[in-house]
Amino acid sequence: MLFDAFKHRKSPKIESIKTDPTWRVGWGTVDENYENIAWRDEKIFVILPRKDSGFLTEKLAISSGGRFVVVGDVWFTNQVQLLQKLGIEPDSFQGSSLQLVANLWERWGNESLRLLVGMFALVIWDREKQVLRLVRDRIGVRTLYYTTTGSVRWIAPQLRTLSPHRSSDLDLVALRDYLCCAFIPGERTLWEQVRELRPGTVLELPDYKVQAYWQLQEQITAIDQPLVWHGDRLRELLNQVVQEYLPPANEPVGVFLSGGLDSSGITALVAKFHKAPVHTFSIHFGSECPNELEFSSLVASHCQTQHHILEITFKDMWERLPETMAYLDDPIGDPLTVPNLLLGRLARESVEVVLNGEGGDPCFGGPKNQPMLINSLYGSVTNQDVLQAYLISFQKCAVDLPQLLKPEVWQAVQTAPWVFEEDLYSQASYLNRLMAMNIKFKGADQILTKVSNLTQAALLQGRSPLFDQRVVDLSMEIPPEYKLSGVEEKAVLKQAIIDILPDTIIHRPKSGMMVPVQLGFRKYWQQEARDLLLNRNAAITPYLNQLPISNWLNYQGDTWSRYGVKLWLLASLEIWLQVNQKAQ
Repeated sequence: MLFDAFKHRKSPKIESIKTDPTWRVGWGTVDENYENIAWRDEKIFVILPRKDSGFLTEKLAISSGGRFVVVGDVWFTNQVQLLQKLGIEPDSFQGSSLQLVANLWERWGNESLRLLVGMFALVIWDREKQVLRLVRDRIGVRTLYYTTTGSVRWIAPQLRTLSPHRSSDLDLVALRDYLCCAFIPGERTLWEQVRELRPGTVLELPDYKVQAYWQLQEQITAIDQPLVWHGDRLRELLNQVVQEYLPPANEPVGVFLSGGLDSSGITALVAKFHKAPVHTFSIHFGSECPNELEFSSLVASHCQTQHHILEITFKDMWERLPETMAYLDDPIGDPLTVPNLLLGRLARESVEVVLNGEGGDPCFGGPKNQPMLINSLYGSVTNQDVLQAYLISFQKCAVDLPQLLKPEVWQAVQTAPWVFEEDLYSQASYLNRLMAMNIKFKGADQILTKVSNLTQAALLQGRSPLFDQRVVDLSMEIPPEYKLSGVEEKAVLKQAIIDILPDTIIHRPKSGMMVPVQLGFRKYWQQEARDLLLNRNAAITPYLNQLPISNWLNYQGDTWSRYGVKLWLLASLEIWLQVNQKAQ
């Protein structure tokens, strides 16, 4: 099969990269030969990684009555309230957070999900009814993957853990989506036989019934109230959430600080509430490239943090890409992946918990929505379909697909539906439709999975207060004109934190963290990129035509200086395929 042509190919250039194993659950025919089975029943077995002389048993819990077995990753902000709900004094509880879930489930079953506030990915086995449930938190901070074929269905929190249990056949629609978005939106993964559980849903086996226990919905309230009123309401919630996300009062905490509004606001709130040292971490790319250190240093000084600055070289960016791709589940073509990993490792020298400003744009109307808003006004003039306009707004390879994909691949995916269509054509206000897609797809499938995977790889706990489920819910209650109105973006967030940041930060124009991949491919990675992408044995060769890639490498017709971003997206894909081929 053409699409499976690279399955047995070995690359001499990229060494095999090992990552720590995670837990996994097998449902179906139990094989006695599997190693590290920590618990088993007639139809289910739990495999846990070993640590020192035993299993990581904190990933497994059995309810007090013995009916429910729970496996997973959890972090709750309301654990005290959950214990009180069970009639347990918090100081007397000796169990894990997973044990708490097991006991809640025995008392209230699926209704327990209404009580959980935090991030979690859970597998729950009902021994009495022989029903297996997969559960993911509302926003998608934690991930959960499962295989779709075979006598045993495998479930794990990381896609790489499922490597031994899948084929190497690619999902061609997922490949198309990646080329357009730089991530894979929705339940698909790049592997044809593996799916990702969507946020806020429960999947029940053996019936394969999917039930949403939470949905992102527009519920605009208090439209007669002024911006100040909505800003005060948001600030009250942010005060609460940031305090809940902090480590114990005597432990230091870190913040990834770019100098933009979102990370600056989180830094100011952390400094306001945390009495132990606050460390901030910023990056730049050397003297050849513009940076935002002026603004991040201003915020660090204003908030009196211990500020750390990391220079990331072009050599670092290229040489660390294979390792970075090994830590990601699906490929992510965002050039910030490598900087995220390297900055996380710097942060780990000082802290164990690091917060970030991710979520400000998706929840409060960042400027990246402006092209779509313009299209809504002038679409009748440009005659551009709204879905086409949305795909083009990613500024990746949407317009290149007919030339970039091999003819047989293009034919296979050309008419496949897009996961964005339901939200894009909903009845919500136009800005909130755009924001809903950014939260549900870019948030869960790019931003949060990137933060989770790469902070864990650096042995950090990464937390994103602006993506907290309560903040997301509130964002959908705020009138759209208080989020993005004309050239004024995130007005309500600015209002919420106006008293704790310098005026320069509140009113500075949005620039974003620009990673210099355009310069990188022009000056530093030209030959390496040619060897990687134009090699006839490359993993992408069965799917992509080499001519457009060669033109991009030669910068032919690069009117808008976008070829570097496209090339980084393709290099990330090629390396991801190679390191995951070797993981099997």
